Amino acid sequence: MSLSNITLSASVRQNLLSLQGTADLLSTTQTRLATGKKVNSALDNPTNFFTAAGLDARASDIGNLLDSIGNGVQVLQAANTGITSLSKLVDTAKSIANQALQTTSGYSTKASLKTDGPTGAGVLDDAGTTTDLTNGGTNSLQGKTLVFTTATGATTLNISNVAGATNVNSIDSINTKLATAGIQLTASLDSAGAITFTSTNDAASQTITKTGSYAAPPAGSSTSVDISGTVGTTAAVSAAVVDVNSQNTRASLVAQYNQIIQQITTTAQDASFNGVNLLNGDTLKLVFNETGKSTSTITGVTFNPNGLGLGSATVGTDFIDNAATNKVLTALNTASTTLRSQASAFGANLSIVQIRQDFSKNLINVLQTGSSNLTLADSNEEAANSQALSTRQSIAVSALALANQSNQSVLQLLR
Repeated sequence: MSLSNITLSASVRQNLLSLQGTADLLSTTQTRLATGKKVNSALDNPTNFFTAAGLDARASDIGNLLDSIGNGVQVLQAANTGITSLSKLVDTAKSIANQALQTTSGYSTKASLKTDGPTGAGVLDDAGTTTDLTNGGTNSLQGKTLVFTTATGATTLNISNVAGATNVNSIDSINTKLATAGIQLTASLDSAGAITFTSTNDAASQTITKTGSYAAPPAGSSTSVDISGTVGTTAAVSAAVVDVNSQNTRASLVAQYNQIIQQITTTAQDASFNGVNLLNGDTLKLVFNETGKSTSTITGVTFNPNGLGLGSATVGTDFIDNAATNKVLTALNTASTTLRSQASAFGANLSIVQIRQDFSKNLINVLQTGSSNLTLADSNEEAANSQALSTRQSIAVSALALANQSNQSVLQLLR
């Protein structure tokens, strides 16, 4: 029944309305205490409600991205772990190669070639010495040439007692020129004045020819060199003689080395996280904000043996002498440098991703704090309001009772 159909005195009606208002305020205060918010719907404060909703929505979107960012961190950690293991495997391969360097020479006799000695009448037939190959410029070696041809080109030396950039007149000067040019031969002089060129220990498997043109080393040789020129080389070339025991030892090192190469292959394949392997050519793309405009793309690498410039070793080709072994070591050193460089690159990427991860977490906190500032109630204030309203309600009930006393007086008269 509506109050408009009931006749109430002005004082009663006023107290009743005041009591209703107090009850409404008390209900609002109790709702704020129960929810912890002063803005629970758009009716409470449209501006604050929709602003806070926008802030919460953005915080939620960024929070959803944190999972993928966290996965990205783990992908980079897996790649870094893989590189660490690959570096250790490469170091192990280096130790095997170094063992080959410390093994006795794989050849009991190295290849050599003897030039013709001085020929001619009189002083032309006089043998020179190690310090004066031309015997004062009077024997037949004076003015003769020596041409050494390798994979990198030809080097010409003139035997002359006249000083010159390409002129030589002693065994020491020849050896110095050969070493400077990277030609792996050592010169010596016999009693007849003929010069003998012998492969160095590092190039013990070297093949020597005297055709006048370079030929690639055949199977079983690490390098080759051709010796020609006007000095004359009528003697036959002496080929290197294999040391069977030493080569067997080196063959066992080849087998060990190949086991390491196989482990490099499998380790690179296993360095994945959640299906992404940055060491197997995969690409990692991370999104840092809710609009998708802030991203980072990390390009992977292929770090199998081929990607590192390494390959399986072959018995009879690799480790057969120091020159062949040093080629493998050079490749291993390059692989180590590549791994360190990539580890540094991944480390920089990981730092960026972790910084953005921390930034996102802090930004979410800022957004949620801003939202809370717009909607959260002050529990102390609302508790005080609740107590005040309860007191006011009690007073209003008492006031309403007093307002009804006049009507009760009339009732007493009617009795």
